[in-house]
Amino acid sequence: MSPSPSKLRSFAAAERFVAEISGDARRPGYVLLGDESFLYEICRRGVLQALVPGELREFCLHDLDLGETSIFEALDLAQTPSLMAPFQVLFLRNIQKLYGRGQKKEEFAAIDEYFRRPNPQALLVFVADHISLPQDLRKMDMQDKERAERIRETLGDACGVVELQRVSEDDAVLWVMRESEAKGVRFHEDAARELVDALGAEMLTIKSELEKLMLYAGARGEAAGDAGIDVADVETMVAAAKQRSLYELTDAISLKDAPRALALLHGLLNASDGGEDAAIGHIFTLAKTFRQMLVLNEKQVKDQRAMWQVLWPGFRVAPFAADALIAQARRYRDRGELTRGLRWIARADLELRSSPADKRLVLERLVMRLASKARVPELEQAS
Repeated sequence: MSPSPSKLRSFAAAERFVAEISGDARRPGYVLLGDESFLYEICRRGVLQALVPGELREFCLHDLDLGETSIFEALDLAQTPSLMAPFQVLFLRNIQKLYGRGQKKEEFAAIDEYFRRPNPQALLVFVADHISLPQDLRKMDMQDKERAERIRETLGDACGVVELQRVSEDDAVLWVMRESEAKGVRFHEDAARELVDALGAEMLTIKSELEKLMLYAGARGEAAGDAGIDVADVETMVAAAKQRSLYELTDAISLKDAPRALALLHGLLNASDGGEDAAIGHIFTLAKTFRQMLVLNEKQVKDQRAMWQVLWPGFRVAPFAADALIAQARRYRDRGELTRGLRWIARADLELRSSPADKRLVLERLVMRLASKARVPELEQAS
C-alpha cells in the first residue's frame, strides 16, 4: 500500500474529500475544480471504494456528459431510487455547458430545487476540468478565475467545492520517494528531482515512469540497499520515454502522418501497463498538448522566450519539447482544427471512462481522426 501523502500540501484537498465522502459529513454534491488528472483519479477512486460496490457498479455508477445528457435528465436519474442498487453516484462532466450562451435560468432553478430536497442515497460530482488551477493561485489565468467564481456562485452553496491544484514539484519529488520506499526500493532525492523535472511534474506520467523504474531496479536485484535508483537510471529510462513521448505523437499528427502516428501510439501503449490509468493518462497529456498548441497558435508564438510569457505556471511545457511544440503549433493554419481536435479528445476520454471493450481501439480511432488530412464528417457534426 502506498504511504499516505497527508503531509504533502498538494494532496490535502483530495484527501479531505475522500475522508468526507466516506463519513457522516458527506454532502449531496461536490464540484471537483481543476484539471489535475492525477488528483482527480484519487478522488474518483475514493468515491468508488466508499460508495460503489464492484458487483453493483453497472447499476449505480453513471458517467454523464452534459453535452449529450441534459441536467434535467441527470437530476431525474439522481432523484429516482434504483431497484438494483442502494446508492447512486453520478459524475457529471463537461459542466461548462451550464455556463454557455443564455442565462440557463431553468437549468439552475432545477439544480437549486434538487439540492433543497436531495436524494440521501445519491451523490452528484460535477467535474470542472476545463479550469486550470496552478499551485500558486495568484498566478491563475483571469479567464479561469472568472469561470471558477461563476461555479462557486451557482453551485458553491449546495455543493462542496474541491480545488484540485497542480501538484508542486517539491511534493511530486517527495511522493516519488515515499511511493518507491513503500515498495521496498530506495529512490535517491536527486534522482527523484531529475524525474520530476524531466516530465514537467506531470503526475500521471511520473507514476507510469516510476513503475517502470522500480521494475528496472528489481530486475537488477537492487531493493532498498545503498544502490537504489540514481540519476543515471532515470536518465537511461526517461530518455527512452522521451523518444516514445506524446510530443512525438503530436508531431506526427500535426504533419498528418497517420502511419507514423499509429506506430508511435502503439509504442506508447506497449511501453505502459495498458490499464485504465495509463490510457486516461495518455488522453490527458494529449488534451493538454493540444490546449498548449492552441494558445501558442493564437498568440503566434515563434520562440521559447515568447512561449514562457503566454504559458502560465502549471501549464508549462517540458523543456526538451519546447521548440518542437512551437513548430507543431505553427503547422495549424486553422485554429478551428485544434478546437475540433480537443472535442474529439474529450469524447475519447468519456468513452474510456465508460469501460469500453477495447481501450486500444478508442485511442487508435482518435489518432486516425486527428491525423486525417481530410475533414472528418463526424468531426464537422460535433463542431
